[in-house]
Amino acid sequence: MPLTAPLRGVVPPVCTPLDATGEVDTASLSRLVEHLIGGGVHGLFALGSTSEVAYLTDTQRRTALDTVVRTAAGRVPVLAGVIDTTTPRVIDHARVAAEAGADAIVATAPFYTRTHPKEIAGHFRRIRSSVDLPLFAYDLPVSVHTKLSASLVHALAEDGTLAGLKDSSGDEGGLRRLIVEFGGRDGRAEGPAPRFSILTGSELTVDAALLAGADGVVPGIGNVDPAAYVRLYEAARAGDWALAAKEQERLVELFALVDAGPDADMGRSSSALGAFKGALKLLGLIDCGDTAFPQIQLDTRSLALVDQRLRAAGLTPVR
Repeated sequence: MPLTAPLRGVVPPVCTPLDATGEVDTASLSRLVEHLIGGGVHGLFALGSTSEVAYLTDTQRRTALDTVVRTAAGRVPVLAGVIDTTTPRVIDHARVAAEAGADAIVATAPFYTRTHPKEIAGHFRRIRSSVDLPLFAYDLPVSVHTKLSASLVHALAEDGTLAGLKDSSGDEGGLRRLIVEFGGRDGRAEGPAPRFSILTGSELTVDAALLAGADGVVPGIGNVDPAAYVRLYEAARAGDWALAAKEQERLVELFALVDAGPDADMGRSSSALGAFKGALKLLGLIDCGDTAFPQIQLDTRSLALVDQRLRAAGLTPVR
């Protein structure tokens, strides 16, 4: 479905279930999409970091995106990650996303090579001029090693290059300053580029971001409990900040499942993504909880910790 302008609400980055051979499990992915839409989400972000996009082949990317678009069937907008190292590669992914029926695309700054802000601006402008879909910038300095400045984002919004930003920088002060730059919580309609959407990827401080004036959230743990983020968002919209804080605190406790994997045995991404997928398998939403190679899989003890976190949050495993 067409994007609202600005896009608002809960837009989870959809996990990509894999089968025992490492291929995309389309049946499980369709069930997951139904779970998310049934939870009331306002959009879907396919092929983001939580989707393990960096691990997927181009064929797997297309299979996953086709499945999300087909299953969503226009009920909510689908944003497609077109993340890659350089502009030509991103444009190739963006054209595939357009062919697949995505409603918008999401790109980071170029990475691996070291870039200047003028080069980053040129990167986004060329993507937008090459593919006629709304373009969201993904600010992810932990992986890209470049922080998008507020001045750059503002310039790209004003000239129509960017429709929005997913902020996963972890810089809460910077996010607040950016929101103020775009008119603030009470003045967005009168501020510069009022149709620009600011989404936080910092899922543990969503209530604070919404209070500051963010338009929504892109929560990885939202795969597991999308309805809770929708309740948080609706409480914030209604000005019930006590209820929003209560929902946020519950989600903070649930999010602790990302540390189920021991530090000595695996990276934090392996632990977090494995915990998300392990939780989805325990809840009966996907058939296999494996993450893509070379990530290390959670062992039985770690999955038991995930099970405990689910039960503590009032979510009942079926496996």
